[in-house]
Amino acid sequence: MDWIARVVDHDPNALAALYDALVGRVYGLALRITQSVSLAEEVAQDTFWQVWRQAPRFDPERGTALAWIMTIARSRALDAFRRIQTNECELGPQILDRLECPGEETPPDLLAAVQERHVLHAALASLDPVPRQLVSLAFFRGLSHDEIAGYAGLPLGTVKSHIRRALIALRQRLPPDAHSKR
Repeated sequence: MDWIARVVDHDPNALAALYDALVGRVYGLALRITQSVSLAEEVAQDTFWQVWRQAPRFDPERGTALAWIMTIARSRALDAFRRIQTNECELGPQILDRLECPGEETPPDLLAAVQERHVLHAALASLDPVPRQLVSLAFFRGLSHDEIAGYAGLPLGTVKSHIRRALIALRQRLPPDAHSKR
């Protein structure tokens, strides 16, 4: 896997190839640990973001690139799992009442929600790796532009530009009715 060497040189095509080759394995490991689809997706994104940032730290004498990446994924998945375990809380009586008696509200159409999610993920997948990661940090992790800049080690203006261009690209790729639902 000379992809790591190319990632060290900040070759986004190498990261994309590495992602395509290993995302299934990373996601599978994360899913087994977290038992949550959304957390596993987050862990997979975080893993490849960390590979992008820390590729110069990879030492082939200490192990294979696959082992290094899977170790990162395992660590991220365990962190995510621990985070949800410590953040769990009991539902209060008011919330339980609303769950038991939803009133006139109807549950969302599950099929439509799944289809919307697939459309969004396809649009996100069409972005270059760095903007995709930055958008993921902003929307799925809830980080501010300042926090993303610190996390990514990028200038604030660069982060804002990448996210702005990525959002414009997403708007062009998503169906018009997806824009008005939010």
